[in-house]
Amino acid sequence: MAEIWRAIMRAFVTAARRTAVVPRGGAFRDLSVEALGAPVIGALLTDAGVAPEEVDEVIVANAIGPGGNVARRVALAAGLPEKVAGLTVDRQCAGGLDALLLARAMVMAGLAEVVVAGGVESYSQAPERRMPGAAAPYVQAPFTPWPERDPEMAVAADALGARLGISRDRADAWAVESHRKARAADMTAEIVPVNGIARDVFARDLTVAVAARAPVVAGRVTAANAAVAADGAAFALVVSERVAARAGRACRIAGGVTRGGVPWEPGLAPIAAIGEALATCGLRAQNLTLAEIMEAYAVQAIACVDGAELDPAWVNRKGGALARGHPIGASGAVLAVRLFHDLQQGAGVAAIASAGGIGTAVVFAA
Repeated sequence: MAEIWRAIMRAFVTAARRTAVVPRGGAFRDLSVEALGAPVIGALLTDAGVAPEEVDEVIVANAIGPGGNVARRVALAAGLPEKVAGLTVDRQCAGGLDALLLARAMVMAGLAEVVVAGGVESYSQAPERRMPGAAAPYVQAPFTPWPERDPEMAVAADALGARLGISRDRADAWAVESHRKARAADMTAEIVPVNGIARDVFARDLTVAVAARAPVVAGRVTAANAAVAADGAAFALVVSERVAARAGRACRIAGGVTRGGVPWEPGLAPIAAIGEALATCGLRAQNLTLAEIMEAYAVQAIACVDGAELDPAWVNRKGGALARGHPIGASGAVLAVRLFHDLQQGAGVAAIASAGGIGTAVVFAA
């Protein structure tokens, strides 16, 4: 019965757009989350030829503020009808991809036909965050109930690199290549100009020599091979097969899973998620034609590519977060937008690691 149901109810992406990704304190520093998200949603609907009245739900990932129902605020700012309640999710870095999986589940269950899903983050406007009774704000929220087994993310990445034998030189080389690919790429078709910015502004002519001089954050993790905090928004339009039939282009969300792993080794969590997501689609890594893997840290990205047995030649072909920045709640959705625009045939996967040992992977089929 489950196989019959899945064959009948399918979910598709018919449009996917994002803002540029801008480092914290840059050109987006004065923009609220709704100011970042609303123009992207407007562009989505225009691209897909969908009227605002057709939207059933908006699912928005947001990780570091400002609280409240961010999805509702973004939906109203985008001019969607008041019937759209808006659902805000927080799974930290994984939230943007999880929003797509929630939208897919709603469509497959027959609860909605048109869902806007993705994420938005204004790192520049993050509120001061304090633990109860604490004298000073915290830099990183707790992700396990055990302080001694809840390392800072850069420390966890360095420990992972040490355990797996991923050297700083290899991490630096990955970062240099990420910047090179991003600088050579044309991604204007996926970016909605906001505040006069129509390109990712962080990518630079990074060399191995420059990377070698970068300040150390933790061991082999440096300012050159770790993604910078950033602002941005990214959304996809997830629709039923009936709605997709009238679209100029549609990619099917063939599968996807979110899985937990070892909490103090968050960088490894996507490996199991990728494997399970591919298995549910009857695929193996060798069957893929594209992959978008989050680069919060070069060490973490390398570990995922190695562990999932992905071919580096088709991973992050236009660069990754090391050359863009990391708008936490939006980062997974940025990967989905990238995959939608570049996947012309076959299947591709987008995957991301999240604090606390969580990994999400989503498989698209062209």
